[in-house]
Amino acid sequence: MNQKELVELTNDELLQEAKKIKSTAIFDAVIIGFLIGVAAFSVVKKGFGLLTFLPLIYIPIAVKNKAKSKELEKLLKERNLK
Repeated sequence: MNQKELVELTNDELLQEAKKIKSTAIFDAVIIGFLIGVAAFSVVKKGFGLLTFLPLIYIPIAVKNKAKSKELEKLLKERNLK
């Protein structure tokens, strides 16, 4: 769902989307933590290798989710929903 679609949502749909985004943020944090743990384990056991840089693969996804979250927060404030 892009920004244009967020603008077209009703107030109830925006509030539902906000709940989804909150769970997505928690999921992103868990995944990044897990990937950093895998990278640290990889460095300790085998030195630098492919798994060391594994967290870098997920960063663009997390950044995209964060940008969507900020846009949603902006819309919620504009509509006085939050």
